[in-house]
Amino acid sequence: MNRKLLGKIIVYTISILLAGTAMGAFFLYKNVGEEKGENELQSEEEAAEEVSEAVGGMSQEEMEALYDSYKGYTAEEIISSLYTPPVDFEGMREVNQDVYAWITIPGTVIDYPILQHETDNAYYLNHNIDGSYGYPGCIYTENLNSKDFTDNNTIIYGHNMKNGTMFADLHKYEDTAFLEEHDEILIYTPQKELKYKIFAAYVYDDRHLLYSFDFADSEVYEAYLESIFSIKSVDANIRSDLEITGKDKMITLETCISSQPEKRLLVQAVLQKT
Repeated sequence: MNRKLLGKIIVYTISILLAGTAMGAFFLYKNVGEEKGENELQSEEEAAEEVSEAVGGMSQEEMEALYDSYKGYTAEEIISSLYTPPVDFEGMREVNQDVYAWITIPGTVIDYPILQHETDNAYYLNHNIDGSYGYPGCIYTENLNSKDFTDNNTIIYGHNMKNGTMFADLHKYEDTAFLEEHDEILIYTPQKELKYKIFAAYVYDDRHLLYSFDFADSEVYEAYLESIFSIKSVDANIRSDLEITGKDKMITLETCISSQPEKRLLVQAVLQKT
């Protein structure tokens, strides 16, 4: 582990190792969170768990030796510095600069880059990653969504290909048992890994969600979430065991239904707290 990286983890870990519970918490908040509200800071236990997983077998002596040189890093910064994406973003961007993330759903064939065109939101509906025109297109988002997945609802689009590629496997989530057994979605960016848990799969109309709902408005977003959990259709798979509030971030995966061109299949998942 290099010296700079080692130093970044010290600010969290040393407070746990060298201080008692109360003093450690105070020290952690004082050095890491001077510019943040208390509600935005992690507890001592959460910080210790995150750092412990990321650091592994680092000795107390190693941390003490560099402690005075590095202060002020958050847990998110620490984990980000330790993170190496499992996909080659640099290589993909040599092919297409619009690649900014990767989505994979264990148990399905969905394992693709996510792209976003700067100006043409429909571009990747009928353009491939190499810029050629036609199917299968790409998995993509619109510039109405940010690229860091901090929006309340990020909409991700993909074709329902007859050969089973792209977002065709989303239709497997119309089966309750499949959803229960394969409810995880992973999204990788160059900076971090995001884990989501699927909580809904249902048929919806073809309205444009980002134009129809102002998800940035907390009241609108909470009402939208309530509308999902109030769906009574026998064809809808809605998980009642997950509590989702307006403070949570979600993604919506959207694809077509070949027999119902005026309808869309939505598979929705909530970001898991780390």
